[in-house]
Amino acid sequence: MNLGTLSFRRRLAIVHFAVVTVVMAVVASVGTWAFSTDLRGDLDDAILALAELEAGMLATAEPGTPVVVHEAVRNRGPSYARVDRLVQVVNKDGKVVARSANMGAAMLPVAADLRAQIADGGPVYDELDRFASEPTRVVAVAVPHRPDLLAVQVAASLEDVNHAVASAGIMMLLLTVVLIVALGIAGELLTRRVFNAIDDIVEQARRIGQRNLASRLPHPGAPDEIGRLVDTLNDMLDRLERGIEAQRNFTADASHELRSPLSRLRAELEIALRRPRDAASYVETLRSALDEVESLTLLVEELLVLARLDAGQERGEMESLPLHDLVRETLRRMAPVARQRQVALTVDEGAPLTAVSARVPVQLALTNLLDNAIKYSPQGGAVNVRLMADAAAREAVVRVTDEGPGIEASDMPHLFERFYRGARAREAASGLGLGLSLAQAVMHAHGARLEATNAPGGGACFDLRLPMAVG
Repeated sequence: MNLGTLSFRRRLAIVHFAVVTVVMAVVASVGTWAFSTDLRGDLDDAILALAELEAGMLATAEPGTPVVVHEAVRNRGPSYARVDRLVQVVNKDGKVVARSANMGAAMLPVAADLRAQIADGGPVYDELDRFASEPTRVVAVAVPHRPDLLAVQVAASLEDVNHAVASAGIMMLLLTVVLIVALGIAGELLTRRVFNAIDDIVEQARRIGQRNLASRLPHPGAPDEIGRLVDTLNDMLDRLERGIEAQRNFTADASHELRSPLSRLRAELEIALRRPRDAASYVETLRSALDEVESLTLLVEELLVLARLDAGQERGEMESLPLHDLVRETLRRMAPVARQRQVALTVDEGAPLTAVSARVPVQLALTNLLDNAIKYSPQGGAVNVRLMADAAAREAVVRVTDEGPGIEASDMPHLFERFYRGARAREAASGLGLGLSLAQAVMHAHGARLEATNAPGGGACFDLRLPMAVG
């Protein structure tokens, strides 16, 4: 039988039955062996005690007294005493000189090397297959202080022991079969119940698709393994629902953002082609179209960066970054934009700081923060960049503050969502609503984080927190 072709339920049932059978067979075998050993030990102790008693009585007998077996006097009253012990005395020449009355004319065999075996010390046991038509157990012990006697032999039938062991074996076999059947049925019922519950979960999970992703698996009510499985699957469905909903929103927002410049571009080109115009009109139309194309290019590039970040592909090489140099370089690149908007850029450097991150992503995030701060600051305003260390969190902080309208409390929970732009942001400046979400995604991908608050004196405050280099 190839177990690999069977269902998991069948494989589990077969393995369970095999394990139970092996365990019960071992238990039955060990139990029968222990019972047999115990009974034979009791019989050996009984015949040894009788042999030692007989040898002791012969050792204390008067010299010259005839050698006899000291049998108990039988009374005529009722008695449960067994008289199936056979006793005989062997002299130094190996001849039987006395035996119990219940032996009749029979004699127990005397081994040729009995003297050598007794000389080694201790009793000598032997087993006869057939003596008086029964299996017999024999023990021989030496007679102390009697050089004329070799040994006293006592024998007992093994028939009762063998019958008891056989009966115990049959009982063990029947008990094993009953237990195997009972455990097999119990295991099958339990397995069926568990797998029926799993089959129900599978069937219900198959009915859940994108159209009814809000549906959840019914909880069995008990906090057991099945209950934990249902909780885990429902949690996974929650995450899938949120992820698919975010993807739908992202796709809808991206489509909307792409549709607007494309519509404007098409309208301008259609107007330009309706009738002949002079060269200046065509140049103005082309410049407007170029602005729309540049906006579309920027949007597509930011969408590609976000897609790579979501796929875990947009990750730069981690290194030690001197933040002062990086901030100065970024401020130099943003200076023309600030001058055009008539916004002053200031920096508070403080003590030198070194962070652990990737250079290009940090520059991208800082550039987006500065671009937003310049865009939302009024003419004549200022944007300040401050470097500081958070020793408790072991983080280097780059803080960017502006003098713009600040962040509405209702906008704060949605500030880093893609394409989200609050009412103040829409009034203050144009944009795509991807800058902050892109900066946050880039920082999260490189072990950093971005936090937003309102500055005490007005305006927005963004903290770029990076892991501080050790040493």
